[in-house]
Amino acid sequence: MELNALTAISPIDGRYFDKTNTLSEIFSEFGLIKYRVLIEVKWLQSMADNDGITEVGAFSQEAADFLTNIASNFSLADAQAVKEIECTTNHDVKAVEYFLKDKVKGNAELNAVSEFFHFACTSEDINNLSHALMLIDGRKVLLKQMQNILSLITDLAKDNASIPMLSRTHGQTASPTTVGKEMANFAYRLKRQIKHLESVKIMGKFNGAVGNFNAHICAYPDLDWQHISQVFIQDLGVNYAPYTPQIETHDYMAEYFHSMNRFNTILIDFCRDVWGYITGLF
Repeated sequence: MELNALTAISPIDGRYFDKTNTLSEIFSEFGLIKYRVLIEVKWLQSMADNDGITEVGAFSQEAADFLTNIASNFSLADAQAVKEIECTTNHDVKAVEYFLKDKVKGNAELNAVSEFFHFACTSEDINNLSHALMLIDGRKVLLKQMQNILSLITDLAKDNASIPMLSRTHGQTASPTTVGKEMANFAYRLKRQIKHLESVKIMGKFNGAVGNFNAHICAYPDLDWQHISQVFIQDLGVNYAPYTPQIETHDYMAEYFHSMNRFNTILIDFCRDVWGYITGLF
């Protein structure tokens, strides 16, 4: 059955897709594959820029542009090609590596070093940085919507600052307040959570199978792999996690999602209060 708004299992991709479609290119499987391709391309380019990695020479401008265009022009057809390769590899990240090797076959300079795609990497090196970039780009979209909500409630607070209303505590009538002040309560709470989400540092690691640069040191023992990893990660706009096991530990993800959780919980509180105002004939 063809996927459309009526056949989607989740209402996120169905009934409410018009509310979430701006996130589709970021958080869909297409988005994940696109970011994986970007990381693999950036890593090969980074090695070419490092004089110490002698087996990957510096790229010509033509070769560098060729690689960049693979990532920047990544399409649904490309993603489908990766999925078809995965049918053979039974491994999603390995399928990306094979896809890239196939893409550069027509470029002699890149084809000569195509075996260095994924050099010294474990799948989590590619995945954790892909997830980091997804969350960075997704946060831009989310914060815009959150700021819009905050602005609307802030406007309600200002516009109704002098409109009196009867307050309640424990369901009983209490001292008077104003509609604006009650709106300001929520605006203040929401603003704190927006600031918290903005402040979450997106972390990344690029240190191999168990976090010790084992394969890197075996291949090039004289290079400062911690520094190379740190520069590579930071150039992506991600914060460097110096100590990890095989995976990036995802503590930052908990911080990220908890701040969103709190923002939405405050909105539930807001909706319930407004419902109460309406039923109380305010």
